[in-house]
Amino acid sequence: MGYIGYEVLHVEQLGGYRLRLRFADGSIGDVDIAEILGRFTGVFAPLADPSFFARVEADPDAATLVWPGGEIDIAPETLYEAATGRSADQAGARA
Repeated sequence: MGYIGYEVLHVEQLGGYRLRLRFADGSIGDVDIAEILGRFTGVFAPLADPSFFARVEADPDAATLVWPGGEIDIAPETLYEAATGRSADQAGARA
């Protein structure tokens, strides 16, 4: 897929729309999906339902988070940047 280090390997739910993510470069960080998306509209509308949101998984083929139905995912570089404060170009780099 061309990803280098910022593939999402593991997801842990922290409550609300907060998730703890582990990336291929070993980085771990927390994200608030509500902050990333702003509003749950369009394709993301189903995520507003907490029971649906809770069905999140880290998909190794997609290298990111996915939800049932296969229509909802978030770019792994977006998640990496939100969780680590580093650009995806810096994946694997240590401060």
